[in-house]
Amino acid sequence: MFLLMPDVVTPVYLQIAVDIASRIARGEFKENTKIYGRSVMSSEYGVSPETIRRSLNLLADMKVVEIKQSSGATVISRKNAQEYINRFKGHANTQSLHAKLKNLVKEQNQISKKIINISNMITRSSVKWSNSAPLKHFEIEVPLESPVAGKSISELNFWHATGATIVAIKRKDQIILSPGPYAIIEYEDTIIFIGDQSAVDAVNSFVLSRKESSD
Repeated sequence: MFLLMPDVVTPVYLQIAVDIASRIARGEFKENTKIYGRSVMSSEYGVSPETIRRSLNLLADMKVVEIKQSSGATVISRKNAQEYINRFKGHANTQSLHAKLKNLVKEQNQISKKIINISNMITRSSVKWSNSAPLKHFEIEVPLESPVAGKSISELNFWHATGATIVAIKRKDQIILSPGPYAIIEYEDTIIFIGDQSAVDAVNSFVLSRKESSD
């Protein structure tokens, strides 16, 4: 029977006042008739007589009912009851919008915190990697007489021989990313690899040395 708006906590006495006004507006309680006593209404609504008193006083302030000492409440205006309902609905809608806005701001703050946390994680991760001196990329072109030409990476034992890791092979306009162990290195290929300075020296020696001529 109570008029409750979503996302808004409405005091019980106000809910009851609106419900009584609704009953008056639809003619259940007619003008110039008395409303049940507070004890009866408190039992009907499951609240204390004091709560009913506050509800009726609110309606009296809005000229919906008239309260006389020892006589209870008498309905005096169905029109005012309807106006009170309309006013309440407008106020409740505004409260609902404020509540929804508050929830959206709360959600936005939570999302902002998550973004900041993830950004901090990325920053810490980047600093960690930068402080660990990551390996750099290097390139070397395979000359015609190179002993690596025509052989697979596995056959060359490239990593064991140089300490460098091949990450790509550039072949004319083609780039072969993450070539597998069976990838063949050809003349005029550009080997793209990572490693430290000792690996760079080893690759230069390994790739640029000439083939041994056969008798």
